[in-house]
Amino acid sequence: MNIVLLSGGSGKRLWPLSNDIRSKQFIKIFKKDDGTYESMVQRVYRQIKKVDSDAKITIATSKTQVSAIHHQLGDNVGISVEPCRRDTFPAIALATAYLHDVLGVAEEEVVVVCPVDPYVEDNYFMTLKALERQAEKGEANLVLMGMEPTYPSEKYGYIIPESKDDVSTVATFKEKPDKATAERYIEQGALWNGGVFAYRLKYVLERAHEYIDFIDYQDLFAKYDTLTKISFDYAVVEKEDKIQVMRFSGQWKDLGTWNTLTESMQDSIIGDAMMNEECQGVNIINELDVPILAMGLHNVVISASPEGILVSDKEQSSYIKPYVDKISQQIMFAEKSWGSFRVLDVEDKSLTIKVKLHAGNRMNYHSHKNRDEVWVCIAGEGKTVVDGMEQKIKAGDVVTMQAGCRHTVLAEKELELIEVQLGEDINVRDKQKFPFD
Repeated sequence: MNIVLLSGGSGKRLWPLSNDIRSKQFIKIFKKDDGTYESMVQRVYRQIKKVDSDAKITIATSKTQVSAIHHQLGDNVGISVEPCRRDTFPAIALATAYLHDVLGVAEEEVVVVCPVDPYVEDNYFMTLKALERQAEKGEANLVLMGMEPTYPSEKYGYIIPESKDDVSTVATFKEKPDKATAERYIEQGALWNGGVFAYRLKYVLERAHEYIDFIDYQDLFAKYDTLTKISFDYAVVEKEDKIQVMRFSGQWKDLGTWNTLTESMQDSIIGDAMMNEECQGVNIINELDVPILAMGLHNVVISASPEGILVSDKEQSSYIKPYVDKISQQIMFAEKSWGSFRVLDVEDKSLTIKVKLHAGNRMNYHSHKNRDEVWVCIAGEGKTVVDGMEQKIKAGDVVTMQAGCRHTVLAEKELELIEVQLGEDINVRDKQKFPFD
């Protein structure tokens, strides 16, 4: 199975655990059998491989998320990188061209597209296999998966099928309705449009060439920032006559808000926290190194990270976005392919960061024009290179770099550093990279 997972968005509705680098799909809140926690993207990736170990998975995402994907899934996962955000049609066109021109997927092969962040069980992925087989029959150019509604939702578009068969021709599509209209749609046998569909690779390539003047994947990638923002639904789905829908009646949740996310948490507390017996319907997620205590609260979510602290009624938490939009600060934590970092302290002329590097990884060889740096090794073993000079480091060692010095650090064992940046103008753009052998 060729499957494209759409991974986009900044996930501001799940602030403070999400930011522009770590979107909601990278938050580790789902408990595994061994007691550890995994993220949405890790869970979906594992479930796909469980159902189809030979599945070829490609994640279509922005360049800001590439490091987090490699951090959580390793280096072998396929990634179609969007140079900038241009909505779902350009993203799917680029991913399709990537499959064909880079990975060598044949034009007659079927591709299945779905979001990376639904909360589903294994039967969902069995239905994806059935969706693939239905598309292979060639009865339709597009085969959608329609979710059996569990309530008259106002946040989903609706698919109206011509019959109540498991597979039906699509009669029409409806935009997100109000509650009363949604109830009427459901009475007509309508299904939620969850953005899941299958097609032969050749079909979407042809649609892409109709909208965009490009030669191949590299050409499309190069001109991506000039493309018009348009959704796949508007550009393709709603204009296609040969289109079918396959019903899915299993568990399917869109975990886009704290209210829906906490419904799927196995543990009510993650991190250093506790609550008294008077608390009911309370969930706490704490990524800070200080304890949280909740007393006598009802239907509340408490979430704490280096980005901030949220205390909210669960229902009201759905309206968080306009308030988060008013918050302006630098990224306080991130997962990278080489490890992770967390900002510990911010002053006018200094910035203090805790950095973790996985064994066998290193930073880029780089320099800064406007700041000095000091590294204090607090755990592990590794090697620094400063202006070409190598030095072994271990816990307790200190390395200093003046502005203009080229430097990097390599972890031989998992390495932890405290990095202090000193200067009049400290910003992420002050970085020049160099080749490193």
